[in-house]
Amino acid sequence: MSQTDNPTIQSLSGELSKLRQELQLRDQLVQQLSSELFRLVKANNNFIPQPEVSASHQAEVQGLQEQLESVEQQVSFYQDQITSKDTEIYQLRQTVQELTDRTIMLEQVVQELPQIYRQKFEERMAPVRDKVATLQKENRQLQAELQSVSYRLALKSRTTNHSGIDLPNFPRPLTPESHVSPVANS
Repeated sequence: MSQTDNPTIQSLSGELSKLRQELQLRDQLVQQLSSELFRLVKANNNFIPQPEVSASHQAEVQGLQEQLESVEQQVSFYQDQITSKDTEIYQLRQTVQELTDRTIMLEQVVQELPQIYRQKFEERMAPVRDKVATLQKENRQLQAELQSVSYRLALKSRTTNHSGIDLPNFPRPLTPESHVSPVANS
């Protein structure tokens, strides 16, 4: 690089920085103006220029507005239906959850029923078993007493039969049959 190129580069770079500053200043002004213009337009609707609209365009716009209103009504109707269905779904989900909980509880009860019935049966059978055991014990005692009484009665009747019974004595006829022993006749 020569010396003549160096001052040219320096002057160009100075110009470039000056142009950048001016560009930044212009960007700021454009930004301020656009903000102000937006504020003014938003504040004053009459400021927007209205193009001249023909009757056919106005009729078309009117038809489109009516269609838009109709669509908005349909959307509103469907939103109400969706809300209603959502509420119904929520209630049904709650009902399903309650029924599921109840089913689980009933399944547990059903699983516990055999054990509960066994326990109740045992509770009811305990007094019956006690009563049966008592009756069997009494029955054995009564049978023992009956055997004892029967035995004593048998002993008593044997002793009274041999010694205490007086049989009448009938006179024996003197016939050839008299030779037959009285034991054989009886």
